[in-house]
Amino acid sequence: MNDTLFTTAAAPVPTGAMPVEGSHVLPALAAVDWQDVREQLDRDGVALTGPLLSPAQCQEIADTFDDADLFRSTVVMQRYGFGRGTYRYYADPSALPVLDALRERLYPPLARIANQWAARLGERTFPAALAELHTECAAAGQHRPTPLILRYGPGDYACLHQDVYGDLVFPLQATIMLERPGENFTGGENVFVEQRPRSQSRAIVARPQLGQAMIFPVRHRPAPGSRGYRRHPMRHGTNAVESGRRTTLGVIFHNAR
Repeated sequence: MNDTLFTTAAAPVPTGAMPVEGSHVLPALAAVDWQDVREQLDRDGVALTGPLLSPAQCQEIADTFDDADLFRSTVVMQRYGFGRGTYRYYADPSALPVLDALRERLYPPLARIANQWAARLGERTFPAALAELHTECAAAGQHRPTPLILRYGPGDYACLHQDVYGDLVFPLQATIMLERPGENFTGGENVFVEQRPRSQSRAIVARPQLGQAMIFPVRHRPAPGSRGYRRHPMRHGTNAVESGRRTTLGVIFHNAR
């Protein structure tokens, strides 16, 4: 294989940061350096934060996987050729306070980055608040919430894909690791492939630790070229889990048809 391989290591844990007012549910979000996140996205196509969720919060969310009443649908991946494993879409993300707070507080800084990208590519901009985005989704016939929890066991994996779901697509999403790599599972690295015009594709491997978030494009990112910025399509997937159980939380901001 001649594609370029780029590996993203786990981001360091921020220290000494004070939570902002009203951030008691997710105090770590106050310490996120969004300028650094943007620079990682511009440079690498994928950004890793420090841990956003505590171990207890990760366990709380992971435990929801077994509560069928919380979900609007369950997808067994091998039935559709998506890979192997299971994921479930939350019926009402606001029913889980940690997930609700996470979506609400991640969205505004990501919208600022999305709008910087939009200016580079001549694309539409996005509202500053998540509720306004969902109002636009509803007008486009996209009513179903898209946050999901994914679980893989030994031999499970996800094929490369994009989480589009409709005509209105917010260009960034997040995945948060809910288990301890090397302790709860082995293998299962996150894999991204970036298509580069008139060049070979580039593979990116990310290894988030417990509670860390990966921020990455839904469809494409702007990359500088000889005649200004151009679109580099990106897809993401998961390498096969070798042992144990791997659980992650996916936070997609636009709703689905």
